[in-house]
Amino acid sequence: MYYNVVEAKYVRDFTVWVRFEDGTQGEIDLASELWGPVFEPLKNPEYFRHFEVAEYGTIAWPNGADLAPEFLYERARVAVSERR
Repeated sequence: MYYNVVEAKYVRDFTVWVRFEDGTQGEIDLASELWGPVFEPLKNPEYFRHFEVAEYGTIAWPNGADLAPEFLYERARVAVSERR
């Protein structure tokens, strides 16, 4: 499948915009997904905004936190369908 993130941008608060290999794109609010020890630093918006597209096709933060690209893909698709 085409779940690899090819571009990502910080939008606001805990929201990111992502684009995938197949062209699917959308804004994803991750505020409710930041639970567990590795995500604790991401609850600070200043830290949250410092992610990058990782070589393995998702977004990742300096502390090693990342999210499965399949999860991001599904959330982006849901966000697009909700706007319609």
